[in-house]
Amino acid sequence: MKILVVGGGGKEHAIVWKLSQSRFVEKVYCAPGNAGIARLAENVNIADTDIRNLASFVEKNGVDFTVVGPEAPLSEGIVDYFNDRKLNIFGPTRKAALIESSKIFAKDFMKEFRIPTASFVSFDRAEDAIHFLEHHSLPLVIKADGLASGKGATIADTLEEAKDAVRRAMIERAWGEAGRRIIIEEFLPGHEVSLLAFTDGKTVLPMVTSTEYKRVSDGGHGPNTGGMGTIAPNPNVDKKTVDRIVEEVLKPTVDGLRYRGSPFKGVLYAGIMIRENDFKVLEFNCRFGDPETQAVLPLLESDLMEIMLHIHHDRLEEAEIKWKENIFSVCVIMASGGYPKRYKKGFQIKGLDKINDNQTVVFHAGTTRVGEKIVTDGGRVLAITSWDKNLKAARDRAYRAVEKISWEKEYHRKDIGIGFI
Repeated sequence: MKILVVGGGGKEHAIVWKLSQSRFVEKVYCAPGNAGIARLAENVNIADTDIRNLASFVEKNGVDFTVVGPEAPLSEGIVDYFNDRKLNIFGPTRKAALIESSKIFAKDFMKEFRIPTASFVSFDRAEDAIHFLEHHSLPLVIKADGLASGKGATIADTLEEAKDAVRRAMIERAWGEAGRRIIIEEFLPGHEVSLLAFTDGKTVLPMVTSTEYKRVSDGGHGPNTGGMGTIAPNPNVDKKTVDRIVEEVLKPTVDGLRYRGSPFKGVLYAGIMIRENDFKVLEFNCRFGDPETQAVLPLLESDLMEIMLHIHHDRLEEAEIKWKENIFSVCVIMASGGYPKRYKKGFQIKGLDKINDNQTVVFHAGTTRVGEKIVTDGGRVLAITSWDKNLKAARDRAYRAVEKISWEKEYHRKDIGIGFI
């Protein structure tokens, strides 16, 4: 089969890496791809949101199956468009993708189908949101309604922080139209867990758990980012808890979307806050998470393409999905100095040729090739993933690799996984 992977970030590199191992896959294209993906696939110079030209490329090049990585083209209806043109594609429709593309939709949906989540209020005027804040105790969480690349949420401990978050979203439009509406929700203490699952709209099969490090600085300080690292699986989450999340969160979500006439097919991601024996949903994503995917897929023993074909043909109940047993992975994000705010691009990345560990993979996120050099081309540049028999060994292996790679003003957190050892 010829496969097209849409996207050019770290999770797309992980998807390409895993699909290239499939017995079903003959050739992989990636649009637009990056410098690391180019070693496994043929990069195609088409933006991930250029839906019409992506479909034309598929038709002209005899591509058998398209896999969508980013949330933006899913929210813009790439699956609907491909379906209308009778092109095989993996991912949810635009209406099903609302579970991620609109926080207000997701919260109203969870309320309707009694899925546990934080209490919330939505606003479409900044002055009303600020008035609400002035009359309620903190901390509170302020979230942009739309897609903001993981940066649209603020945990506000003071009234001034909360007001500033409202102003940035609704008045300054830091995230464009995504901040036209916001939600303010209660702050949930506890420890956060990500649970991704494969689903064909009926059957739900969970992946291994993972935990993402969202804040930019060690110790969980600084602003939110798209993710600075991940561990998988989370050693503090047992099978009983995973089964409960599947039964009380993932299955009701899939059943509710199907009931509404918008069946969800693809990967459904739930961000869960666990406290003692209770848990609540923080957010949903309508696709593979980033950087969770970079930690989770190396633990998958089964053929990813085969799983996707089971989903495509509504036969996921027939799939047997196997994961590496008693193996942990750690993913460390190497970022541009200044991220998630202003940063410079174009620095040469050195040391990539020094990584020759068969239990370590360097997934590229923000890279490009200039002549013979690979240079930085984004905020999150590389995702270094290692796996081993325990979390400490995996962590040590990942950081040994990180120390071999460098570029001007490179930055990474030094505490990924340390709280679980």
